[in-house]
Amino acid sequence: MPSIQTLPHPQKGIAKQFALALSCIAILCMANTTPAQTLAAATPATVGAKDGVAPTVLRSVSLITPKIEAWPDQIDAHGNIMPWQEARVDSEIAGQRLISVLANAGDIVKKGQALAKLDPASVEAELDAVNAQLMEAQAAYAQAQATLERAKRLAPSGGVSQQELTQYETQKQTAQARLNAIQARVKTQQLKLDSLTLLAPDDGVISSCTAVEGTIVQVGTELFRLIRKGRLEWRAEIKGETLIKLSAGQEVTVQSPQGLEFTGRVRQLSPTIDLKTQTGLAYIDLPTDTNFKAGLHLSGTLTIQRNALVLPAAAVQHRGDRDQVFIVGSNNKVKAIPVRIGRVQDEQKEITAGLNVYTKVIGSDVDSLKPGEIVTVQEAVDKSSAAQNTTPAEKKPL
Repeated sequence: MPSIQTLPHPQKGIAKQFALALSCIAILCMANTTPAQTLAAATPATVGAKDGVAPTVLRSVSLITPKIEAWPDQIDAHGNIMPWQEARVDSEIAGQRLISVLANAGDIVKKGQALAKLDPASVEAELDAVNAQLMEAQAAYAQAQATLERAKRLAPSGGVSQQELTQYETQKQTAQARLNAIQARVKTQQLKLDSLTLLAPDDGVISSCTAVEGTIVQVGTELFRLIRKGRLEWRAEIKGETLIKLSAGQEVTVQSPQGLEFTGRVRQLSPTIDLKTQTGLAYIDLPTDTNFKAGLHLSGTLTIQRNALVLPAAAVQHRGDRDQVFIVGSNNKVKAIPVRIGRVQDEQKEITAGLNVYTKVIGSDVDSLKPGEIVTVQEAVDKSSAAQNTTPAEKKPL
């Protein structure tokens, strides 16, 4: 019986050849790979890679520093609009009748403008009498002076004794003293006559007028009240902890409930805080072209520009009743720093305590971070400079 020779299956031969080719390719690839490249490919930012244990991939984080920005600060306040300063116009003499009123409440007046006049008849009569006494005193003084001069000429020849000469000198001094007294009385009466016309002490607006023609006024009777320069101010009542944010000379924007918005300036701040209300006053000068009236109670909002230390909201973690940010400490371990949050605006938060402008913190995705976690820091690289510093040997072939 002839023997039958078994031939190899064609498909099995092809499979063996393909496996042999793959083995050769793998050997060639391993020969061209450096040990450093092999290690880098095996451990891309991992930790805990041991035999039989899957490695843990470390989180990559970027660091930022807080910025200082000018943020508008809104301060709610209320208070009265009052005159910057008021001047009273009173009568300086008593028993005079008011014969003319030349101004009224609301009038705009200039410094030195006549507001009212009192009856000058009695004062003029007294002035005439004093002027007559002045003329008499001047004549007596002239006579005493002439007598003394004549006595001095006769004294050397013995026509006038030394005692008589002294007497003539005394008479002259007495006449001169009486003349000086009468001259003072004339000035006093002239001042009284001038004070019968009441004048505006400064430019401004008449805020009140109690002068009525025909009345007899007394000393110190208030007849007019004047808002000096027409300036008004808002005496805003502000909480003590907020008042310390303001400073004299600071420009503020005031928004009133009437829909009016205007720019004012802080003239002065109250040096004390009321113990009961815990508020203080900010004296804010108002523009002269507003239609506000003295005595109006105004509730409004002050807007000031105040520097703020800010971070993106994504860099702040809120846990329970506290806020914190994270820095990268030694051994690349995450460390939490408690901070205090102020204002929040446009996905940014104001840091009022806990940080300074030089502290580098993790800039985003901090909600899942935990203190003690190990991370890698992602450094910003200038691509253009990196490309220039790359040697031809480091460039990959196309």
